[in-house]
Amino acid sequence: MAKKQVVAEIKVQIPGGQATPAPPVGTALGPHGVNIGQFVQQFNEKTRDMAGTTVPVVITVYNDRSFEFILKSPPAAVLLKQAAQVAKGAANPRKDKVGTVTSAQVKQIAERKFEDLNSSSIEQAMKVIAGTARSMGITVVD
Repeated sequence: MAKKQVVAEIKVQIPGGQATPAPPVGTALGPHGVNIGQFVQQFNEKTRDMAGTTVPVVITVYNDRSFEFILKSPPAAVLLKQAAQVAKGAANPRKDKVGTVTSAQVKQIAERKFEDLNSSSIEQAMKVIAGTARSMGITVVD
């Protein structure tokens, strides 16, 4: 029996619980012959509790057209916008400040994203998240 071989690894960001066969899902999976409806159903089932939040997903496609997917934590920018309760970041973050988050919120976001970040400690992860906040025009207060 032939061994499964990885044909492609696809990275897509999809709103949780709201995947449809339309782009970006359809255009990413279609060329590899994956059953798009099956992926959409499984993804929506796993992300039902994260409705509306952007969820990065890594889809591994095998030579027999089967697939597996891994859900990642939402992007730091999305989590910061939710914490600061703003629609979008500042166009010019040096001059404009659109909102504020507390150090406790930054720590909470860092703990949630720690697995996906390239940090050795929570303190380092907090600095990464604080830097993202700064680049969005969100002020971190104590």
